[in-house]
Amino acid sequence: MPPPEKEMNVILNSTHEGIMAVDGLGRITVFNRAAEELLGMKSENVLGCLVTQVIPNTRLHLVLRTGRAELNQRQQLGHITIITNRVPIKGLDGKIVGAVAVFRDITDVIQLAEEITSLKETQTMLQAIINSTQDAISVVDENGMGLLINPAYTRLTGFAEKDVIKQPATVDIAEGESVHLQVLKTGQQVKGVSMKVGPARKAVLVDAAPMVVDGMLKGSVAVIHDVSEIHRLSEELDSAHRLIRRLEAKYTFDDIVGMSEEIRYAVAHAKKAAEIPATVLLRGESGTGKELFAHAIHHTSQRRRSRFVRVSCAAIPESLLESELFGYVEGAFTGAKPGGRRGYFEEANKGTLFLDEIGEINLAVQAKLLRVLQEKEIVRVGDSKPVSVDVRIIAATNANLEERVKKGQFREDLYYRLNVVPIYIPPLRHRKTDIPHLVSYLLRKLNQEYGRSVADISPAALNRLLDYSWPGNVRELENLLGRAIINLGYGQTAIESEHLPPLVKYLDYRFSGRPDKRAEHFHRSGETLEELRSKWEKELVTDALAQVGGNRAKAAALLGISIRSLYQKLSRYRIS
Repeated sequence: MPPPEKEMNVILNSTHEGIMAVDGLGRITVFNRAAEELLGMKSENVLGCLVTQVIPNTRLHLVLRTGRAELNQRQQLGHITIITNRVPIKGLDGKIVGAVAVFRDITDVIQLAEEITSLKETQTMLQAIINSTQDAISVVDENGMGLLINPAYTRLTGFAEKDVIKQPATVDIAEGESVHLQVLKTGQQVKGVSMKVGPARKAVLVDAAPMVVDGMLKGSVAVIHDVSEIHRLSEELDSAHRLIRRLEAKYTFDDIVGMSEEIRYAVAHAKKAAEIPATVLLRGESGTGKELFAHAIHHTSQRRRSRFVRVSCAAIPESLLESELFGYVEGAFTGAKPGGRRGYFEEANKGTLFLDEIGEINLAVQAKLLRVLQEKEIVRVGDSKPVSVDVRIIAATNANLEERVKKGQFREDLYYRLNVVPIYIPPLRHRKTDIPHLVSYLLRKLNQEYGRSVADISPAALNRLLDYSWPGNVRELENLLGRAIINLGYGQTAIESEHLPPLVKYLDYRFSGRPDKRAEHFHRSGETLEELRSKWEKELVTDALAQVGGNRAKAAALLGISIRSLYQKLSRYRIS
């Protein structure tokens, strides 16, 4: 049996914790093998030495002096960190005869704790990123079982974590094949896979990629894009593009300004027309407000909740007008869109179609338009199958349709179909008492558009407006007031006469559907009404060309007609 001292050394050297003891004078009496390894010192070199000389930052000498134990104390020893318990050793009489320190290296533990803390922080940050993204994310393990989803996934599919986590990868699919399973099977990423997910069968595009850790496939992560929103936005954009040219009705009869007998008669007639579904023909010069009346009639009619489609017949090339109005089928002509296209009549189904400048359409289109009015059906270009339509027609023209019928340029049967409810809109020169009201209304409108605060117009400036013949009607008045506002100086709030641009005196006897003084002279000469009208129109065109130096575009603008209409008049009257 070994002696007690040797047995004690065996015990001390078997433990993995360092043990160091000192006597009452602070000299080292015990220094086991673990202490040697931790501190890098040999026991024979330290035994009998003062502990303060061996370990400068020791506190064993303080324990000797105070007699108080120090437990679980952290201490730095060179390049290592230890956790130590220091306790005093008391004799049989209770006096302190030494102290002992038991310690172990916690450097690896601290490093591991720091790594765990860093890992937790990284995990928290990644979780925050995943949760904040607007794209839905789904993660499965190597067995295809749900591992992680984010809030965007729940919003998109309607599935919560309890529905997906630890469930098969196919649990959320309403239509299509699981991209997760494809990735796990092939180990390759997949992109742009279309499918439908969740109870609502949302249309989505999915990108998925494998998760590889240390060369081992550990799962699959998928990013799910909601394309239903893209489809909705695309449809809204298409609708917006259509509405650029075919606006919903936005004007009412309250937007028609004037107190004259002429305009009140036109408004009263239009209100009666709005109550019935009959075809309306708006007649009047360019700029009198025919489109405004068309909007107001639709807005007051029983079709006001349906679409209001506006078509300027003169603005569409003759070669395209038929396909634009009635649509076409696939392959109808070179450049036709796949699947064909609906025309304006089908766009306006259940609503109102406003055909502006109806007098400009050719005879072939007139024949198809007559069929619509008679049979309530259209035939697309390139097709033979009729399509039923329920459309209320409002047509408008500044042309002399009666003369065109006489010359064979406009179908007589179509004329009578269109002229069911004719409404004449008087030119501005025939209702000059409305000019002050119009000026007030237009100034408010232009102030909003230009960001100005013009409040009034001087009597002198107003008199100039009243003396003018207004060949461009209300549209010309609005343009003139706009230029006057631009001419105002800083801080000026009233339009004076000098702010108005030059007003070119123009013939007041241009054809408007009503007789004037000039007509009396021609009538006394024995000429017919049609001959009088032709002379008036020829003289007006000639004078307009003379005023603008032969510039045909300017002459058309001055006359308030399209350039195509002007060329037709030049040809008709043989004006070079």
